[in-house]
Amino acid sequence: MIEHEKDVVFRIPKISRLHWGLFISTIFTTLLAGAIMEGALVFSKPLDIMKGLPFSMTLMLILGTHEFGHYYYAQKHKVDATLPYFLPAPPFLFLIGTFGAFIKIKSPIYKKDALLQIGAAGPIAGFIIAVPALLIGLKLSTIVEKVNIENAIKLGDSLLMKLLTWISYPNLLESQDIMLHPIAFAGWIGLLVTMLNLLPIGQLDGGHIAYAMLGKKQNIFGKLAFISLIPLSFISLNWLFWGLLIFLLMRSAKHPPIHDINIPLSKYNKRIGYICFVIFILCFIPAPFKI
Repeated sequence: MIEHEKDVVFRIPKISRLHWGLFISTIFTTLLAGAIMEGALVFSKPLDIMKGLPFSMTLMLILGTHEFGHYYYAQKHKVDATLPYFLPAPPFLFLIGTFGAFIKIKSPIYKKDALLQIGAAGPIAGFIIAVPALLIGLKLSTIVEKVNIENAIKLGDSLLMKLLTWISYPNLLESQDIMLHPIAFAGWIGLLVTMLNLLPIGQLDGGHIAYAMLGKKQNIFGKLAFISLIPLSFISLNWLFWGLLIFLLMRSAKHPPIHDINIPLSKYNKRIGYICFVIFILCFIPAPFKI
């Protein structure tokens, strides 16, 4: 995807005990989360945890591909970056068993093209995996009557989710709904993670892309995007939680400066930015979780 770049020569990185520990722990917690979704009695039948394998494998693949996209392009642009850190979470407190994953950039990014491509590579890569996972999962899902799932957690629909649902079930009745297969749920989570990462705020992926595309104007867009989370929280309290999390982790919607901010992006790189904007619109969910 890179113009006028030499092939990347990867050095095999040393995987620390911390990376291994977090990775294995996250596999365990996502397995546990997936098994609980399937109604497994893990504490009385420990081997039933393997029922969570479809959900865990799909979600870990999406998250891992997202972070490897960042890592690959960091290497491409000779930016020092760590391997992904996966973050486990207790399924009883956080439904999906993970808080996600991240890589740490250890050296400055001086060029706009590098900033844009490193920022965009993760969401695009994760999106490419999440969409077919969602399609496969939808085919494995079950149609149920809405009256039978009144107390269930209902997932919000993005434009893309509506389209894929229509493709999979064109004759779905108004009185019916879809009980998502764990693979489909993992794909849905992948789209949600992609959307959240593409918010044009601070040092989120969307913040990197917006800064490369808009320059110093990103400061205004970042503040507007952050403020917009307030009215969105009246639609869904999820936005209040995410807004507070962004505030605590970043403290600012402003992106730190880079050296060549006034040099225009190439048409190729602009297209990458536009693609990310389209992905954001397709994945946007006004009310992700409903009860």
